[in-house]
Amino acid sequence: MNGGDAYGMMEAQCVRRHHRHEIRDDQCTSALVKHIKAPVHLVWSLVRRFDEPQKYKPFVSRCIMNGDLGIGSVREVNVRSGLPATTSTERLELLDDEEHILGVKIVGGDHRLRNYSSIMTVHPEVIEGRPGTMVIESFIVDVPEGNTKDETCYFVEALIRCNLKSLADVSERMAVLDRAEPIIRY
Repeated sequence: MNGGDAYGMMEAQCVRRHHRHEIRDDQCTSALVKHIKAPVHLVWSLVRRFDEPQKYKPFVSRCIMNGDLGIGSVREVNVRSGLPATTSTERLELLDDEEHILGVKIVGGDHRLRNYSSIMTVHPEVIEGRPGTMVIESFIVDVPEGNTKDETCYFVEALIRCNLKSLADVSERMAVLDRAEPIIRY
C-alpha cells in the first residue's frame, strides 16, 4: 500500500482479505482504491472481461485470446504508442464471479514488468444514496535493474490510476443509461 493513498477501514479490510502478495527484497507492491458512481454489476461486467481489456484500459489497442476465458487462458495485448512497450502476454490466474475477484499475471512481452501480478476486487457500496462500487487493484512486480522501488511503484501506480479513472468514466456513462434508482434507507 504505497503511493501515499489513505485508506478507510473498509478499504483496509478488503486489502488485507484479498490483496496479499508475498514480496521479495527486489520487488515492490502497492494497492490503489477507486470509488465509482455505478452499480457493482456494471463495473464487474467490464472488469471480468479478460478478453476485452480495451473496453476500459486506454493503453490497450487490441487483445487476442488464446483459450476459453477459463483460469490459465492467455491473452496477447497490443499496447498503444507512448508507453515503453508494444506487447504484453498475460495469463488469467483467478476469476471469481461471486466474490468479484480478477487475478492476472504477466508472462511475457517487450517491457520491463517482470514477475508482475495483479489482483482486482470489486465491492458494492452506496455513494450519494445510489448504488456505487469500490474497486481495489493491487500489484507486485520486480524492480528493474537501474530503477528504485519508488520509481517502479510510481510508474505502475500511474498506469493503474489511469485505468481506474477510465473504468470509472465508462461505468458511470453506462450507469446513466441504466438509470440506477436511489437506495432509500429507513
